Parts: sequence; structure tokens; C-alpha cells
Amino acid sequence: MNALRHCMGAAMLVLTLSGCDMIQQQLGIEDPGAKAARTDAEGKAVGGACRQSGRAIEDCYSIYSWLPKAPIYEGWRDMDAYMRENKIETVEPQLPPASAPGTRRRAATSGGTASEAKPDRSAAEKH
Repeated sequence: MNALRHCMGAAMLVLTLSGCDMIQQQLGIEDPGAKAARTDAEGKAVGGACRQSGRAIEDCYSIYSWLPKAPIYEGWRDMDAYMRENKIETVEPQLPPASAPGTRRRAATSGGTASEAKPDRSAAEKH
């Protein structure tokens, strides 16, 4: 009977601990280790992309200021070595750099009025 209690206790403990991950996911709580690994991987990818597009490492740091510098540098350095080794030319970026998380990008308006597109000259002439 005592062994049965221990088995039941162990089973309840296992079920309780396995539910922690599900609860954290439901609440949107991210594991610090997983977040650090994700940020590190994003930094390396950004650094590699910056090097491939011909951006200086300092520009990459300032554009992607929300990412840590060490993984950006590591990705940039790895891509630089790869490109030199394989004689790959840089690729000019076609889009502007991404905006930082939490900032809103102004939407381009199509079909705006002429007053929106051109500044009011009468107000400028009064000054």
C-alpha cells in the first residue's frame, strides 16, 4: 500500500510539472533560456544578412540596436569569411531596414490628395 502511495505521488508530481510549460505558453511567459537562444540566433542571422548586403558592422549595430552586439558580430564575421572563401559578391538591399520592435511604421498612402503630397506654400511664404 505504501508503494502505491509513492507511485501516485510521483505520477501527480510528473503531471504537475509537465503542466508548467503549458501554463507558461498559455500566459505568454517565455523561458529565459529559450529567449536568449532565440535572440542569439536572430543576431547571427541579422549579422550575416548585413554582411551579405554590404553594410558596415557599425551600421548593423545601429539599425538593429535592440539585438545584442556579440551575436550580430559573430554572424557578420562568419558570413564575411564564407563570402571571401567562395568569392561571393555583396547583394544590394532592395528594402529599407526593419524598424525596431514596438515602433510603428508610417503606412504609405495610395491615392492621397494633392494637399497631402505637396507642402502648403502659402504658409511658408508668410514667414
